[in-house]
Amino acid sequence: MLELATVAPDFELPDVVTGKKMSFTDVRGAKGTVVMFICAHCPYVIHVQEELVRVAGDFQDLGVDFVAICSNDADNYPADHPDKLKQQAETIGFSFPYLYDEDQSVAKAYRAECTPDFFLFDENNQLVYRGRLDAATPGNDQPVDGRDLRGALNALIDGKPISEEQFPSMGCNIKWK
Repeated sequence: MLELATVAPDFELPDVVTGKKMSFTDVRGAKGTVVMFICAHCPYVIHVQEELVRVAGDFQDLGVDFVAICSNDADNYPADHPDKLKQQAETIGFSFPYLYDEDQSVAKAYRAECTPDFFLFDENNQLVYRGRLDAATPGNDQPVDGRDLRGALNALIDGKPISEEQFPSMGCNIKWK
């Protein structure tokens, strides 16, 4: 896992909705930034994607910005082709950019392991949380409430320490080339 206090690796990737290239600087929030690795086909992402929209909606007005990145190999996993990602973003109503990491260099820089995988950076672009959204997975009957990420976001907004007890994400492995 990426070490806490690591400065956010920069990137420049195309947004699947607008086609515009975006960097970390373009997507960073005044108080913090959530970088999430997701995709269109993973059952774990599908299980939580509506909560991703709710979490973003609850924190964007508080100075935290969000960005989703898909790093899956679209040649071998055509459901994660940028056209399908655009459809996902529009259907679910993503209020944040959805970028495509074709060469997978950004996933490697962030040490992303799976989809979904979450990274929260503070106002100084330093990593303060990495791990899961909450304990919910398809079929485990846990509520999809964003509890873990929300807890870190609330602490960040309130200027309180973020717990170092952080649980790794669970999901589908990133589909490497």
